[in-house]
Amino acid sequence: MPAATSFEKIETEKLSDRITREMLNGEDATLARIFLARGAIVPRHSHRSEQFSLILSGALKFKFDDSEVVLRAGEILLIPANVPHRAEALEDTVDIDFFAPRREDWISKDDAYLRGNAGKD
Repeated sequence: MPAATSFEKIETEKLSDRITREMLNGEDATLARIFLARGAIVPRHSHRSEQFSLILSGALKFKFDDSEVVLRAGEILLIPANVPHRAEALEDTVDIDFFAPRREDWISKDDAYLRGNAGKD
């Protein structure tokens, strides 16, 4: 049965001093709203999920092994599965990420690359 909610009703996880996340999981996909303070770093990583990133506000620079792209409000990026990438918040940023299949590592809190000192240079 369909279920309605809002991000405001979802637990906010503090992943680091500069990154927080609100996450919803379905059977096959994960949707998250991520807040990144200016200067936040998401260290290089990869995952088996395809990722769509939509910037609601701010600017996020994604770096890949062979290129980089800056996304600003209203822009969307598709990152294929298993492609290593990192990100840097150029401004205070609100990002919506959609993953399929769902992020089991996030659900099990096995995402150390995002926690603790992650988010700082």
